[in-house]
Amino acid sequence: MAFKHVSVLLDETIKALDIRPDGTYVDGTLGGAGHSYEICRRLSHGGRLVGIDRDEDAIRAASQKLEPFQDKVTIVKDTYEHMADVLGRLGIKEADGILLDLGVSSYQLDTAERGFSYMEDAPLDMRMDQSQKLTARDIVNEYSQAQLYRVIRDYGEDRFAENIAKHIVQAREKKPIETTFELVDIIRASIPMKVQKTSGHPAKRTFQAIRIECNRELEQLQDSIETMIDLLAPGGVLAIITFHSLEDRIVKSKFREAENPCICPPEFPVCVCGRKSKGKALRKPILPSKEEMEENSRSRSAKLRVFRKTEK
Repeated sequence: MAFKHVSVLLDETIKALDIRPDGTYVDGTLGGAGHSYEICRRLSHGGRLVGIDRDEDAIRAASQKLEPFQDKVTIVKDTYEHMADVLGRLGIKEADGILLDLGVSSYQLDTAERGFSYMEDAPLDMRMDQSQKLTARDIVNEYSQAQLYRVIRDYGEDRFAENIAKHIVQAREKKPIETTFELVDIIRASIPMKVQKTSGHPAKRTFQAIRIECNRELEQLQDSIETMIDLLAPGGVLAIITFHSLEDRIVKSKFREAENPCICPPEFPVCVCGRKSKGKALRKPILPSKEEMEENSRSRSAKLRVFRKTEK
């Protein structure tokens, strides 16, 4: 299957990044390079783009798409949590703009054998980096009931997390759970039918939770935002597109912390901790237009948050 992914909030993201023709930009989740292509179109001979992704299929697709700009582009197989090291190896001290699009690509969802989708029967995989050892199958078959409950509750926010975890453990005592449809059947048996009829696909939240755990998605995001802000040049922009409330809460909180890092007790009349603001975040997230949501249903939950570093 050709690598397919419709970049959400494309125009809004490019506008927010405020591309300088001679600037340096980093796409930390390169994917199919939809955003990166538009960044490269706006770069002059002195401009540069670094694209980072951990998915080999994405890297192949992005390399092909960005071939017309190969003199401006460097693509690296890694995760954005290692962005400082990646840029350091390339001799780059700061970036004028950094982008993260945290959505799972249409290619990953629609390629059954990747095991991301609860709509296709396939081996339980869900690895974004297929060279890593941990798979969804390992999580489902090896985590304790308490660990499964925590993952489904915290990352899927499913009110039936305890029952789903219990049913998973009971099922795997008979035989290992190998495929997505086997897991879907277990989840269906764990949720009352009257709830299933009114709440969308019963496996959606559990699959999200296992995918997040498998790929360390929230941990990676939590640990990376401050570093990315520090990598920005004065006046530089960090733009992050999220697709569910767990991601958005982390981004919102980290942006707020960077904007107002003071840790002095509220009763202190003046700040004595000496922590300085690193910049300013847009007060509200940017949402897809009505037209975009109609054309691409996967954009409906997207939010773009933007942080601009203080000018010196």
